[in-house]
Amino acid sequence: MMMWPLIILLAFAAPDAGSKFTIARIKYGGGGDWYGNKTSLNNLLAFLNANTNILCDDKETFVEPSDIKLFDYQFLYMSGHGNVKFSDTDVKNLRTHLTSGGFLWCDDDYGIDKFFRREMKRVFPELDFVAIPFSHPIYRVYYSFQQGLPKIHEHDGGPPEAYGLFWKGRLVCFYSKNTDISDGLEGPDVFPEDGIEKHQAALKMASNIVVYALSN
Repeated sequence: MMMWPLIILLAFAAPDAGSKFTIARIKYGGGGDWYGNKTSLNNLLAFLNANTNILCDDKETFVEPSDIKLFDYQFLYMSGHGNVKFSDTDVKNLRTHLTSGGFLWCDDDYGIDKFFRREMKRVFPELDFVAIPFSHPIYRVYYSFQQGLPKIHEHDGGPPEAYGLFWKGRLVCFYSKNTDISDGLEGPDVFPEDGIEKHQAALKMASNIVVYALSN
């Protein structure tokens, strides 16, 4: 386990004595279930509090991309099964946020892929998603995943897939597909078929994504 990023993390997680890190879930338009996996992010925040030096809030928050409050949160998250639709203001705000130090993690909950890719192309028309190799530091920044993303929830066969958008060399959007880490974060109480080991793997991989985002 590598501990050096936490010095940097604390600068983001606690810029003043009263602030705590939280994850802002994107409330997107289009009718997709942006609100799904209701316990996943709170479980992740509790895990980060217990296992890292990141001072976290107990609960996630949510924000519409058109809201100026978007810029209050460095780490953005979205997931779902269905349609995603960004307004022109959403597109402008997301681009400004992500090119100014923000980070977005999207986890495909099975069915969001074509809609998410379409809308992110509006945010970054000049960029294409590229596969994230196993050698990327996001897989070893805190916990070690030598073979890349763990396979959590079995929607489709085949290996999990990880993609990214890189703006001027910086990873600004991490997209996990065919693994459903969000289901794994909810744990065996919600998805008993996944079991405790996959729950732990999901928590650790999601922690890596947070640690990487806050230290780069």
